[in-house]
Amino acid sequence: MANTACENGNMTKLFKLISEQFTNTSISTVQRKYFNESKGLQYIKHLCLSEYGTVHMEVAQKYYCLAAVAALLKYVEFIQNIVYAPASMKIVFRGSEQTTMIDANTACNLEIINNRLNPKSDHCLYGVFHKPQTHGGARFLRANLLQPPCDLNTIATRLDCLQELTEKEELFYNLQSLLDRFMDIDHLISLCIQIPKQESVKTAESKIANIIYLKHTLELADPLQAALTGAQSPLLKAYFQSLQDARFQLILQKVQAVIHDDTHYQKGSLNMRAQKCFAVRPHINGLLDVARKTYTERVDDIADMVRQLGEKYSLPLRCSYNSARGFFIQMNVGGKGGGPPKEHLPSVFVKIGKYKGTLNFTTDDMIKMNDRVKESLQEIYLMSNIVVTELLNEIRDHIGCIYKLSECIAMLDMMVAFAHTCTLSSYVRPEFTDTLAIKQGRHPILEKIHLEQPVPNNTYASDESNFIIITGPNMSGKSTYLKHIALCQIMAQAGCFVPAEYASFRLADQIFTRIGSDDDIETNASTFMMEMREVNYIIQNASHRSLIIIDELGRGTSAEEGVGLCHAICEFLVNLKAFTFFATHFHELTKLQELYPNMENYHFEVQHVFEETANCEKLKFTHVLSRGKTRETNYGLELAAMSTLPPAVLQKAKDVLAQINEQQKASKTKSLEVEQQHAVFRLASRLLQTARNSRLDPDSLRMYLQGLKNQYIQEMGKQEE
Repeated sequence: MANTACENGNMTKLFKLISEQFTNTSISTVQRKYFNESKGLQYIKHLCLSEYGTVHMEVAQKYYCLAAVAALLKYVEFIQNIVYAPASMKIVFRGSEQTTMIDANTACNLEIINNRLNPKSDHCLYGVFHKPQTHGGARFLRANLLQPPCDLNTIATRLDCLQELTEKEELFYNLQSLLDRFMDIDHLISLCIQIPKQESVKTAESKIANIIYLKHTLELADPLQAALTGAQSPLLKAYFQSLQDARFQLILQKVQAVIHDDTHYQKGSLNMRAQKCFAVRPHINGLLDVARKTYTERVDDIADMVRQLGEKYSLPLRCSYNSARGFFIQMNVGGKGGGPPKEHLPSVFVKIGKYKGTLNFTTDDMIKMNDRVKESLQEIYLMSNIVVTELLNEIRDHIGCIYKLSECIAMLDMMVAFAHTCTLSSYVRPEFTDTLAIKQGRHPILEKIHLEQPVPNNTYASDESNFIIITGPNMSGKSTYLKHIALCQIMAQAGCFVPAEYASFRLADQIFTRIGSDDDIETNASTFMMEMREVNYIIQNASHRSLIIIDELGRGTSAEEGVGLCHAICEFLVNLKAFTFFATHFHELTKLQELYPNMENYHFEVQHVFEETANCEKLKFTHVLSRGKTRETNYGLELAAMSTLPPAVLQKAKDVLAQINEQQKASKTKSLEVEQQHAVFRLASRLLQTARNSRLDPDSLRMYLQGLKNQYIQEMGKQEE
């Protein structure tokens, strides 16, 4: 951010908001003069690859965007001491038009990326999916869960791909085994297009390693294309076509002309050190060949010295290596064939350390030889760097295909992770209509972490019933049910199947939640103030295409004020036509159904079971959702009894409650006129929905309409009775 955003301890509103919402993020400041939109446009034109060159037309009038680009690149140049090669970067502009917005509070409430109680736990939506095998896939999955697409074509393409992966085992396993061999391509590209301001041994070693990683990645392009052969879904066919880009072979040929055929990426610092040392082919640079010969001789001298020391002192010595210490001597102690303990080693051995059953040590001569090996290695890196730098300059003109490969790998990795999860659990492909309907839906996180299957429930919302009020005792399952709706919506829009028998969703442009009753000491905000802030944010930003989840509202103030606020907020949201699920303990709100035909009451059933040991009735939670408002009263007292409050306190509470109930007036029943209006509204809404979305043939449509008519007549008849 600009340094003027927090000058003299005075923070701007934007600075405060970012600091409050992203507490684990450090904010760096850049001088205000570097936020220059004209400089930002120059940077884009200078750095962008020709195939993405039209981006400067998209952002030419986006001044804040351009200013931020200029400041960011200046920060990278000053702090990281790096500049980027001309015409080497993929620069695209992505707004939020085709994505669903999820604010930070909602992401936290729904536990999309992190578990609220234990951030290190994988008991979150991200943890539900099989861990992606590449860093790019993990980042892409995270981004899609936090900001899922809301473009129907994009989602349908992903669902087609996922269906093919779940149906074709060979395709799934081939892709899974190949993806495991890919490295972080985004990081690799970034390193390949960077130009250090000063060359050093460290930058030289990094470049050699990068060219080895690039060779390793390019060699996997053909096997990946072969694995996609015969794929039928549009997404997989598109990636198959993109892998036929001739530039992959062109870059690989240029790399193979300079880098030895036997050079491969290997795990282990000593193995990788040898690969980097002999990466460049012989006879390209005579001085490099001499330096490598010297290095080999010195390494052989160390091995010979260790062998001679072992023979001289009759010890089972072996030569080992790590990046921090270089070459050193190891010896097993104790047991059959082991050496003596640390105290009995000859004095020639120094820097002795013990790890489990192994002694690590060295000698003064070996320390000197290590220094000479290091000098030889540095010479090799610096001379190899000259060759590798020329190679990188040649291939940067064709690096656009690597960006496409990175995008391909990230998407395939995410889809394979989805497929793995869907095959292990009973998930169903969702549909997208103008109705939210989930049959026997289950909470995806609970299903993963619990041994017992969670109780499934049905969900329905449409234009005729877009506001659902849910009542029921504490611990009956209201919060879990509400979260499962939002999580299933996110999964479906990300392109994944959902845990249900059937699922239909309406595309949501935003997902809002108001869950929990926390206060905020840092901003001096009480529980009630936090509630009002969150609800105000929903009211100010929600649209008729939003999904709104509200779990308990108005509990931070008096009951009368809470009911009044909830009533007003419900009336505002019910007219908005957003799909709203509202859980409450205020039974007065259930009467809103009499005023608004598009509002419905549901409740969670409980059973009263006589417990012989306690000699009294107790609540048994079924976690089953049913239509209508709850008939349970005084369930707070029953739950309080379960917490072993003193009997005298409970009895006093019951007496006070009885006095209050006597003073209250009996609730009024619905009038016949209201019932008739509801029936007419439901019929009209269903007829409109049928006209917009029906795919039935004439005979089936006639039968369906006759059924609607009979249902309407039956409802009107009941009301007249």
